[in-house]
Amino acid sequence: MEKKHLNILSTKIAYLEQGEGDPVVILHGWGANIESVMPIVNLLSESHKVYAYDAPGFGESDDPKEVLSTEDYSSYLEEFLKAKEIDRAVFMGHSFGGKTLGIFAAKNPDLVEKLVLIDASGVKPKRGLNYYLKVYSFKLLRFIYTRLNFLKGKEKALENFYKKFGSEDYQNAQGIMRKTFVKVVNENTDKYFSKIKAPTLLVWGENDEDTPLYMAKVHEEKIKDSGLVILKGAGHYSYLDDYYTFSAVIKSFLG
Repeated sequence: MEKKHLNILSTKIAYLEQGEGDPVVILHGWGANIESVMPIVNLLSESHKVYAYDAPGFGESDDPKEVLSTEDYSSYLEEFLKAKEIDRAVFMGHSFGGKTLGIFAAKNPDLVEKLVLIDASGVKPKRGLNYYLKVYSFKLLRFIYTRLNFLKGKEKALENFYKKFGSEDYQNAQGIMRKTFVKVVNENTDKYFSKIKAPTLLVWGENDEDTPLYMAKVHEEKIKDSGLVILKGAGHYSYLDDYYTFSAVIKSFLG
């Protein structure tokens, strides 16, 4: 696999193009890169020209120069298409890549031939009592920790606290990408779903804990021309957990 590079919105972006035929553009999820979607790239490059890129802040692409929103990530996709002179394509996105495509497809209906969203984020999580207990416990722990470590200074104490107790995605992010994570994880994009015009395939893992199945139901309800395929026993990376079924469904959808 040989990655190429483009300068998009003053950011060096690493990308891959493989195969021949009608274009397909694939977006990876948060904290991932091109390598995470290579099984899909290899599958579709047998019959299509497939493009995939490391989103800003991931893989071999540069970090952005400022905090990004999900809409900003959609803008990078728009500029990538212009740079590669792609007028219309099939788009596929996993997790945060699917969230980005929810905005992109709504704002650029003429560019989207078909849309595939795999375990996509973007729907507001359901908040039960246990969630709020965890939140308040977390805030109390943060308060106590920073007070006990006040000699280090508030900013340093907070940094150490999140390194110890923050989420895995938060801990893995650094600098501007940590602030970007905080921004995008709190953005709900379901207001865009009703504006999506393209035929849309929703592929979801039955046991997805990161973007649970009820989020798939919201996508299916609000995207007019959509259908949902649930992969039995699969988790958040459903396309890997049940690759055989996923491959058959995708080939059928793309004809």
